[in-house]
Amino acid sequence: MKLAPRRPRSRFSKRKKKNLPVIAVIQKKVKSLSSPPQKTRATIDYKNVSLLRKCITGEGKIFPRRLTRVTAKQQRYIENAIKKARILGLLPFINISRPSRL
Repeated sequence: MKLAPRRPRSRFSKRKKKNLPVIAVIQKKVKSLSSPPQKTRATIDYKNVSLLRKCITGEGKIFPRRLTRVTAKQQRYIENAIKKARILGLLPFINISRPSRL
């Protein structure tokens, strides 16, 4: 019994990406007097809680890079900002929204 030959996979074929929300991003906070601040981009900072909430799940876990679609450098800034905001009490470490059992 002879099997049918496999169709060769294209070198450039990719898996389909799921339609996930893209975070409108993101720039490291830079203090310089020469260039005016850009209003279209958000700064990655521990005080920017609204941006950081978009990067964590409902349970409090940090989204991976492939879901947030940011660069590795930006992901490091996001992770450090989230960790600092958690220590200061601006973000929860965990968020358990299950009903309590009696």
